Amino acid sequence: MKVVTSNLGKYAEYKEILERAGIRLELIHMSYPEEQLESIEEVAEHSAYYLKGVVETDFFIDDSGLFIDSLGGFPGVYSSYVNKTIGNSGIIDLMKGKRDRRAEFRTCIAYYDVTLHLFTGKTRGSISEESKGKNGFGFDPIFVPDGLTATYAEMTLEEKDSISHRSKATVAFLEFLKKKAI
Repeated sequence: MKVVTSNLGKYAEYKEILERAGIRLELIHMSYPEEQLESIEEVAEHSAYYLKGVVETDFFIDDSGLFIDSLGGFPGVYSSYVNKTIGNSGIIDLMKGKRDRRAEFRTCIAYYDVTLHLFTGKTRGSISEESKGKNGFGFDPIFVPDGLTATYAEMTLEEKDSISHRSKATVAFLEFLKKKAI
């Protein structure tokens, strides 16, 4: 199985999840254009169609985003750009004085094997008051999943993988692969 990404954090998460399922994951380490569209599903779909002309084998990619309720779903599909520009401290600043800190992390896996298949996972949670933890990447230090007190970045990779948006999308993807193999 091959994943196309320039994000080594995503690769590490997918590698852990898929290898537990007995699937060896290979990295195609490259950047590709990601159009900023209405949904992560549309972004993943457009990126996969772009890559089908570049990658000569079956592959998958993902698009992920943090959607904050009180900010109208921002940063959403702009999460990567927002993380690079204002980062976690910028999100915490935007959330100052907000009582509603609810948020949702979403991932859409786009698997291309001559046709395109999409798998979405979501995890509800909230934005912490401060950045906490050293594990993970991106917005992990400020996202606390519902029912927990630790941010993604305070969890081990195995703990995060048991509840994350990315693992939920991967479970749906693995179910598809099992049915395809039958």
